[in-house]
Amino acid sequence: MQLATRQHRRSGLTFSTFGFGGTTLRALDQTADGPQALAMVDAAFEGGVRYFDVAPFYGAGLAEHRMGAAMIGRARDSYRLSTKVGRLLRPGRQEPGPSLPFTPVFDYSYDGVMRSFEDSLARLGVERIDILYIHDVSPRWAGNAIEERFETVMRGGYRALLALRESGTIKAFGVGINDAGWCERFAEAGDFDLFMLAGRYTLLDYSAHERLLPLCRERGIGVLLAAPFNSGILATGAKPGATFFYDEASPELMARTARIEAIAADHGVALPAAALQFPLRSDVVLAVVAGSRTAGEVRANLAHITSAIPADFWAELAHQGLMPPG
Repeated sequence: MQLATRQHRRSGLTFSTFGFGGTTLRALDQTADGPQALAMVDAAFEGGVRYFDVAPFYGAGLAEHRMGAAMIGRARDSYRLSTKVGRLLRPGRQEPGPSLPFTPVFDYSYDGVMRSFEDSLARLGVERIDILYIHDVSPRWAGNAIEERFETVMRGGYRALLALRESGTIKAFGVGINDAGWCERFAEAGDFDLFMLAGRYTLLDYSAHERLLPLCRERGIGVLLAAPFNSGILATGAKPGATFFYDEASPELMARTARIEAIAADHGVALPAAALQFPLRSDVVLAVVAGSRTAGEVRANLAHITSAIPADFWAELAHQGLMPPG
């Protein structure tokens, strides 16, 4: 089955329903060109993926460099590209592991967002970025300073993004976080096109269902659902050591996952296929965005998201209370 596309009416942008998440581009081999990274992007293109997302924070610029290298020679109009703003990279990072020698520093000011955009263009080596997301404005990163940071964004960086969109420099902008409640705050406070929401509309966490998705539908905001496996458990199943949002999954989540797995097995459905396709049952969700560690994983995810899932499977999940009502 061919990978489908969905269009965001407000911006006119078209998305492949599977998006390539660039966070893992930072964590592969440390050779100059990152051949594993190039191979993953090649596999995605060959499979019909035309939406690619990355951020300066991933490897302190390394992921953007590798994404840009992988795009050399590809017609810029043949794919959609997004990155993020809100952090600037300052020289001086010497931490171990695959990253460039920079330290990410939060800056949501007007000038900071403009500088971040220009820096990303240079690292990616492209003349145009389609979408910019305000990155990580949530209590996880801001703690008790979240209200102050929110106000800084709306007074500063938000105005910069408006100017970039109004000039036609970018096609759309939004917010990239893992908090449905704060997406609601942004939706009420400004004129946003898209939200990249991580892990909050999945088979195990549908906290976006009741309020955020209806609000997005009302306002014409599209949702890109990142982290569809909730960091692991919906890919691996309820196995010892399974993770949910990077922590060990609770007994309750393990039991719920095991129930979903059993129903999936009865219907001949792979759990990762169900995890990837569930968010797309909402008309508000334009694409599911997932990271991979190898080209083989990219191909496997593409096979899962294009596999046929019988309607009876979804009906049984709903009957067992394992999907949100409606």
